Amino acid sequence: MVGDDTAITEVLNRLRRAHGQLAGVISMIEQQRDCKDVVTQLAAVSRALDRAGFKIVATGLRECLTGDSAEGADRMTVDELEKLFLALA
Repeated sequence: MVGDDTAITEVLNRLRRAHGQLAGVISMIEQQRDCKDVVTQLAAVSRALDRAGFKIVATGLRECLTGDSAEGADRMTVDELEKLFLALA
């Protein structure tokens, strides 16, 4: 994992929030809730996942630029970071 303890905590919090939101979406579908409500919550899950991914990439960029990588960890190249970023687009 790329990042310090603070970044990792932030990413995990975002992912846990998205996990809860996704469980809510599944429940809404099972309850045959209105399409508008389901899609709104599904969009929120998608944004939460995107933000977690962008946080990971941003942390990787910061480490790449400053040279602050974990001991023994291979630093990512700019091309690898760009590929990760574009995977989220």
